[in-house]
Amino acid sequence: MTSLEVRRSLPHPADRVWRAFTDPAALAAWFWPQRFDPVVSVDLRVGGSYRIDGPGAGMAVSGVYREVTPPSRLVFTWQWDNETETTLVTVTIVPSATGTELMIRHERFEDDVVRDAHEQGWSDCLDRLPEWLARDPHPACTRSCHERQLTRSTVDG
Repeated sequence: MTSLEVRRSLPHPADRVWRAFTDPAALAAWFWPQRFDPVVSVDLRVGGSYRIDGPGAGMAVSGVYREVTPPSRLVFTWQWDNETETTLVTVTIVPSATGTELMIRHERFEDDVVRDAHEQGWSDCLDRLPEWLARDPHPACTRSCHERQLTRSTVDG
């Protein structure tokens, strides 16, 4: 088994970075290229599921949330449609003097080839993130906002 880590320093508050990873509309706007026509569903709670579907590219990934700690840590499984391998992703968001330090740890890859492909994929995704953060239509999200998101997810789920 092998793993990867990708880090980014972002000049944006941790709350906004958290929203980028947990709000379905936000994920659809930046995670994959728009030509993929992304469709995203999120049930943001431990045991809840997510799905990022890219019908324009003929691919989709889904998983289950293992840890949801707003606005600092998100742990979830990751499985491509039509694949048997399930991996684990940990998103860590740490406030810094200049904004936020973001770390993605993706682990449990069966081999280096698959890991390297995912490392390139994460790099491509995270290259799109700063542009979305700069134009986020809902830049302020407080702790009470995260609590409402979790409550809504639990009620809807």
